[in-house]
Amino acid sequence: MTLPPEVARRVPADLRERLRTLRRDLHRRPELAFEERETQARLRGELERLAPAELEEVAATGLAARIAGRDRGAPTVAVRGDIDALPIEEATGVAFASEIAGRMHACGHDVHASWAVGAAALLAADPPAGDVVVVLQPAEEVAGGARAVLESGALEGVTAIFGGHVDLRFELGTAVAQDGPLAASADSFRIELLGGGAHGARPHEGADPIVGGAALVGALQTIVSRRLPPGTPAVVTVGAFHAGQAPNVIPDRARLEGTLRALDPEVRDTLHRVLGEIADAVADVHGLAAEVRIELGAPPLINPVRGAAWARRATARVLGGEGLRPLGITNMGGEDFAWYLRQMDGCFLRIGARRPGDPVVGAHSPRFLPAEESVAVGAAVLAEAARLASEELARRG
Repeated sequence: MTLPPEVARRVPADLRERLRTLRRDLHRRPELAFEERETQARLRGELERLAPAELEEVAATGLAARIAGRDRGAPTVAVRGDIDALPIEEATGVAFASEIAGRMHACGHDVHASWAVGAAALLAADPPAGDVVVVLQPAEEVAGGARAVLESGALEGVTAIFGGHVDLRFELGTAVAQDGPLAASADSFRIELLGGGAHGARPHEGADPIVGGAALVGALQTIVSRRLPPGTPAVVTVGAFHAGQAPNVIPDRARLEGTLRALDPEVRDTLHRVLGEIADAVADVHGLAAEVRIELGAPPLINPVRGAAWARRATARVLGGEGLRPLGITNMGGEDFAWYLRQMDGCFLRIGARRPGDPVVGAHSPRFLPAEESVAVGAAVLAEAARLASEELARRG
């Protein structure tokens, strides 16, 4: 597919080829969260070519490169690309498919890392008003990388940050840049039901955690349907149920694991509270004890109004007004970029990566394969968003 004309103009052919090679190299050698040493080394080599003002390791396996602006005293902005892969066996059949069994870039982070390097190259070639910190972040898939980057201090003094995600629901040359909720909080829970084991022929002599667990699975579904106002976006999913080892033995415990998703912080708190209440009540009815543990993941990702306005203007400049798309769905997936937006302005975009006529394939699928041209699109859009924010913040002082 032909690139949008403005993207082709902004991203020179030699840079496009370099980014294509980089993306393929990363795709061949996927690494899981906080294991991205080979990835880090490959990306470091690309960033060193740009002679950044600073280049440091962050969050163990990530990188942060400071691209100098025209005025080192102007406000600093940032661009983020994530770099980790998933424990999935690839089934795309492409020539540059994963060479590591059971691991794959099935969420597009190979593209994200490459377009962040591309944005760095564009900004180094034509510096904006202030510095831009380009962060190559590890461990997005386990929701720990963004917090680790923040704790490292690499983004101290940064006023706004921009990032994006490839999305095969949207064609190449389009992007979503809107304010408001874009992704949900992603918390996990674990409930242990403690009962009393017994012979399968004499269940009355024990306290059956399997029966109690089965009742609990159904009861948890009433949190969204009966404890929240209709139309409130929320998800309660039990994804694992572990109990017993023999068909004629009632075990003494059962374990349920799942995920809680919400777009609103108050709804998130309600899910946590009611989950515990229902677990205790169902356990009590069945003569069991419940131990509930909730592990917090990323918070809801809510794009600020000003940051989204910069991103929309950047998208319109690069892709034309017709390139802007509404999200059009309620997205209950999680994204740890949300941690950055809790501390600074900015915007997270969805960037189209499907060629016309290709099927829509969801992320985390063994057949997930964004169009290679999306690397140049993302580089141009994110560089322009950082530039617009930098120039406007500098004018405002």
